[in-house]
Amino acid sequence: MSWCYSFIGSYGLSIVIFTVLCKIVLLPVSIWLQFDSIKMVKMQPEINRLKADFFGDYDTIYEEQSKIFKREHYSPFTSVIPMVIQLVLLLGVVAVIYHPLTYILHLPADVIGTLNAFVSGKLGLDPEISSIELYVVNFVQNAGGGELVSAEALSSIRGLNMTFLGFNLSFVPSRVGGATLLVPVIAGFSSWLMCFVQNRSNVLQAEQSKWNQYGMMAFSVGLSLYLGFFVPIGVGLYWVVSNLVSILQLYFLNFIINPKKYVDYEALEESRKRLEDLKTYGGGKKKKAGFFSQEARRERADRKRFFTYKNKHLVFYSESTGFYKYMGDVLEYVLKHSDITVHYVTSDPDDAVFERAKEFPHLEAYYVSPDKLIVFMMKMDADIVAMTMPDLDNYQIRRSVFRKDIEYIYMPHEIAGWNLQNRFGAVNNYDTILCVGKGQVEEARRTEELYGLPAKNLVECGYPLLDNMRNDYAESQKNRSRDAGSKEEAISAKSSGGAKKAPKILIAPSWQKDNIVDLCLEPLLDSLTGQGFKITVRPHPQQVKHQGDKMKELKERYEALGDIEIQTDFSKNSTVFEADLLITDWSAISFEYAFTTLRPVLFIDTPMKVMNPRHEELPGTPIEIWSREKLGRHLAPEQAKEAAAAVRELLERGEEYRGEIEALYREYIFNPGSAAEAGGKYLLKAIKRKIEERKTNKESS
Repeated sequence: MSWCYSFIGSYGLSIVIFTVLCKIVLLPVSIWLQFDSIKMVKMQPEINRLKADFFGDYDTIYEEQSKIFKREHYSPFTSVIPMVIQLVLLLGVVAVIYHPLTYILHLPADVIGTLNAFVSGKLGLDPEISSIELYVVNFVQNAGGGELVSAEALSSIRGLNMTFLGFNLSFVPSRVGGATLLVPVIAGFSSWLMCFVQNRSNVLQAEQSKWNQYGMMAFSVGLSLYLGFFVPIGVGLYWVVSNLVSILQLYFLNFIINPKKYVDYEALEESRKRLEDLKTYGGGKKKKAGFFSQEARRERADRKRFFTYKNKHLVFYSESTGFYKYMGDVLEYVLKHSDITVHYVTSDPDDAVFERAKEFPHLEAYYVSPDKLIVFMMKMDADIVAMTMPDLDNYQIRRSVFRKDIEYIYMPHEIAGWNLQNRFGAVNNYDTILCVGKGQVEEARRTEELYGLPAKNLVECGYPLLDNMRNDYAESQKNRSRDAGSKEEAISAKSSGGAKKAPKILIAPSWQKDNIVDLCLEPLLDSLTGQGFKITVRPHPQQVKHQGDKMKELKERYEALGDIEIQTDFSKNSTVFEADLLITDWSAISFEYAFTTLRPVLFIDTPMKVMNPRHEELPGTPIEIWSREKLGRHLAPEQAKEAAAAVRELLERGEEYRGEIEALYREYIFNPGSAAEAGGKYLLKAIKRKIEERKTNKESS
């Protein structure tokens, strides 16, 4: 700034030229950021497809997206660099404009100190205020001061022309008012214009969400209005010129480095549309609750209520309403057998637990959105926290930083182990696991031994959900037998010659790459149709979301045959347990179906979904693999045309499989019929232990 002023002699023009020179000097940085922005947008189709493939699985999306960034040597933080540079330059310009005697005229410090002290005394000002040098300039130029300093210093101060386009650049609009109030308006408009152009033409900004675009625009315009209103006009001049030059530079960079030469915009649009289709599937996209919305106010009240409650003994956390079925029976056992208050936190504002809480005076339910959950969990204050969510302390959800003695309990929502279909170390950071069966205990101990982990508390609990399924199924079978034995049914059966009903076959694929639908559904259906079976295909909801056109085509092709139904309406009340035989690939429903109905399963050996690339390090064969021989038969996808014969064999050997499946259930699952009691008793015992430990520690201290 001083160098520019020494050549031009105009303070205003010096600011303009300085601003332009800064943009020229920083042009290499701008070019690098242009290429980096293009790199990000080039990756966007792959990232969009990733978000679509793992829709709703935020941990997996985060992990896989990080791999893409690492592969491409990209850091999201580079987008912050322009703002940091701009703010650093802005702070420098503010300092220069507030201190022209120091940075423009380079007067000796003792001379500046003398003038500051004299003028502050005359005007009744604090000599340490940031604008004191501006007051000195105005005082000397209007009132003299020759008895204080040398004539050379006075001459340089009087020659400092701080007027530009009719405005004194030392004036602050908030103090002076009048025509100077045009400055914040012009600064705000220049910032709005720059953001408007960036949102349309900047390679990266144009791909940001409307929320990000408008949020940045609001921030920038607000900052501009502040700078124009509360700081000297010279700072506002710098800001306006900087914004206008940035617009010109953007068009220049797009001309010499055209993003269209590097980015496949057709693929980008296709991937964006696919992701949007998923977001809007089933009733439209849910908007994020605004700060003043009823949902947001409710959440703030719930968080406050939760942390106001002292001496919390037991906290459950659920991702959505569907997880209550895995924890609810254990939770309700605790409520029915103690007067302990149980705290249930959910990230679903419509969770059914809020209705359940009305039935139990000692059940407190709270809503905490996923956005607030990370900090919420880090502030956790309770004796015991129970969850069905794996990967504690591996990704976003961390253990409490305030309480190091919390006992974190994992409540499995699967019958199998965790080594194959969860990420590496999915349950390593839990203190206790309420194990479903002995296979989980064995896998946990092998993991601890292999990786040198501390021994966990492995509780022989069982699977309350399976107990409920078996009870409900037994009741439904009783009702069906009673109905079938009625007089009317007997007459109808006699008149029809006692014809047997067609066996019901349910095909329930998992949701993973290369599942039954992808590899062999059509030859499978071709084999089964016309063989005297009633076949229902119940694809995974995600399959319907991703491949709606394919599902529609299959319905049109097969449902006309009369014995095949493709179910894409998941509101139907029919249950999988009505089927006489299940066909699946790697879906966990196979265990629930077989252990509930004691009927066999036909497995299709599609490629396994493996979330843990290190699964082979652990010795032993997972139950997902060895149990296929126990629960039924398995065929390779290319053998799908042989499915009818395999189905018929499994149905004929139904009684044989019934005994084998019952034996496996009794051998593998802990506490058949009383899992909720086992889990509830452990929690009550653990809470009592925590209370006694705290009492002992208090007495000893």
